[in-house]
Amino acid sequence: MLILSIDTSTACCSVALHQDGLLLGCYELFTERTSAAMLTTLIRDVVSHAGYELAQLNAIAVAKGPGSYTGLRIAVSTAKGLCFALDKPLLGINTLQAMAAQVQPYFSAEHLLCPMIDARRMEVYCAFYQPSGQETQPTSAQIIDETSFGNWLEQGPVAFFGDGAAKCQSILEKHPNALFFDKNVVPSARTVGQLATVAFDGGQFDDLATFEPFYLKDFMTTQPRKLV
Repeated sequence: MLILSIDTSTACCSVALHQDGLLLGCYELFTERTSAAMLTTLIRDVVSHAGYELAQLNAIAVAKGPGSYTGLRIAVSTAKGLCFALDKPLLGINTLQAMAAQVQPYFSAEHLLCPMIDARRMEVYCAFYQPSGQETQPTSAQIIDETSFGNWLEQGPVAFFGDGAAKCQSILEKHPNALFFDKNVVPSARTVGQLATVAFDGGQFDDLATFEPFYLKDFMTTQPRKLV
């Protein structure tokens, strides 16, 4: 099983190639602006340098969002184009879930994981996951203040990470159960591919004709909900 994964949710443009869950190669490009030309070059290189051809892929995975509107549009358009051209299935992976998978080994079962992507001003895209990977609170857009996530923080330690967490640290760190991961965690095709392997085994394919990026438009055009 050979899966190509793509993630351009944020400023990091990354592609990865996994075979039966084993990472064969990953290229990451950190740039202010992601273009389709950059992405297709990385795709070509990661596949060819691993000794394969695009026709040998079994599926293509993409980080579907949330994240940058332009970045998501580029990634999803590229992934769908490859799927149509190669007649391969598509696997859409939540960007925040893939971020949580990066830090799971560092935390015990008592922690909740809260990946955050910077949205605007004091707004973030976030979700809650257990270290096992199970989703506890679905993806939403939140405006952060001193009362945010109070209910979750009272129940136990919560680990915040991602560029959204960095801008909220001065507000949230006042609570003793608020933890901030000391490593820079950015969305990456590395963990998109890991989750895509599980999705492939479970037959969790997306409909190629109707699949769209997860923009969170409803939250962006109305007053975001607040978790308490």
